[in-house]
Amino acid sequence: MDWFVAPEYWLGRLVFQRALAVVYLFAFLSAALQFRALIGERGILPVPRHLARMPFKHAPSVFHLHYSDRFFAAWSWAGCAVSVALVAGLDSQLPLWAGMVLWLALWAMYLSIVNVGQTWYSFGWESLLLEVGFLAAFLGNDKVAPPVVVLFLLRWILFRVEFGAGLIKIRGDACWRKLTCLDYHHETQPMPGPLSWFFHRLPRPLHRVEVAANHVTQLLVPVLLFTPQPIATVAASLMIVTQLWLVLSGNFAWLNWITIVLALSAVRFPAAAPGVAAPPLWYEIVVLTVAAGLIVLSYHPVRNMVSRGQVMNRSFDPLHLVNTYGAFGSVSRIRYEVVIEGTAEALPREDSDWREYEFKGKPGDPRRWPRQFAPYHLRLDWLMWFAALSPAYAGSWFGGLVERLLENDRDTLRLLRRSPFPPDAPPRFVRARLFRYRYTTWQELRSTGACWERTYVREFLPPTRLAAQAAQSR
Repeated sequence: MDWFVAPEYWLGRLVFQRALAVVYLFAFLSAALQFRALIGERGILPVPRHLARMPFKHAPSVFHLHYSDRFFAAWSWAGCAVSVALVAGLDSQLPLWAGMVLWLALWAMYLSIVNVGQTWYSFGWESLLLEVGFLAAFLGNDKVAPPVVVLFLLRWILFRVEFGAGLIKIRGDACWRKLTCLDYHHETQPMPGPLSWFFHRLPRPLHRVEVAANHVTQLLVPVLLFTPQPIATVAASLMIVTQLWLVLSGNFAWLNWITIVLALSAVRFPAAAPGVAAPPLWYEIVVLTVAAGLIVLSYHPVRNMVSRGQVMNRSFDPLHLVNTYGAFGSVSRIRYEVVIEGTAEALPREDSDWREYEFKGKPGDPRRWPRQFAPYHLRLDWLMWFAALSPAYAGSWFGGLVERLLENDRDTLRLLRRSPFPPDAPPRFVRARLFRYRYTTWQELRSTGACWERTYVREFLPPTRLAAQAAQSR
């Protein structure tokens, strides 16, 4: 079956699989370092409480069988170890079937985490990693040439990622049609990077060019992925350049990086293909069966794309095999931030000694310049951005966060850049206030050294203390 394989893509497969394993590594590392405070046994949204109301069929996960913080930590670090092994090329040293099992094991391990992650794992790039990771298992290893049908399905995912994002923009916000969205986006995006201030201060005509180029890359170029080479390689390369522009301008966890990895699978590298054996019959049957199933399941994301009621970042099955993607269907014109403060004083007055908690990634101190964290995912910082958009986004977790700050919870404080209180002296009260943030001008930056200017808007959460402390004071 000569039509079944494409030997000329052997190097593209190698680069794609090694890069995908690096993305997996960041995903498991994020889980291992953050889970205790977010979803641990004493976390803000504990896994055991979630599993008590979530049937296995709706969220398959190994943690339905057993959960403890120690087990979750071991699971996450094991995922890191398998990822490193795949980066090093262990799958190529194994028989074909064993290499496939190793990739599927990594997918199943991360699926188990996502399906118990709740709000903290509700981002589109979680499903994207799972969808791509599942398909990567059927690309084979050095024992066979990459199958054509799997390469096609990877391009199909890339097409849905880019084209779906382009459609949601055109449909969702007039500023995309007027080419004005980037007058605001670099300032109001969830987590600015170290260069975001400079991107925002680019001339407005260049912002128009940015938006127009984005529309071309997301609405026209994806169609070229299904054309003969070298046109498909040119199309994928344009997408990579666009994604690198986004990497420079903000912190979007691994969304940009996994899109780049996907695009690499469509690139035909100028390298001679090594001689490989013909694929075994069992492998052909498995690949074609899986491909047929995924094509059938693709009905749902296609229907969503052509619908006027298109939604973003939704999975259509509990295994996250097919999903719909998209980002920034609407763009905020004003940036709001929730600033959390605590005081050790017995009576929380306006003139009390309120001390501000500092987060790692989200804006806080106007003089502190943003840092680069992506592809590492700061989950709490991202949810704080959503909380500033509307208190409704914080309803399930914000109270738990405040409670743990009042307790000086060690795991929670590790998610922050700095706590203003010593470990043995927690605050008596914590409050949250909403501020409007804007980038300073060139003149303001030179005179004050601050990249942000902030203005108080309103109270987000009144001074709050632990219930036990309130009862004792009565």
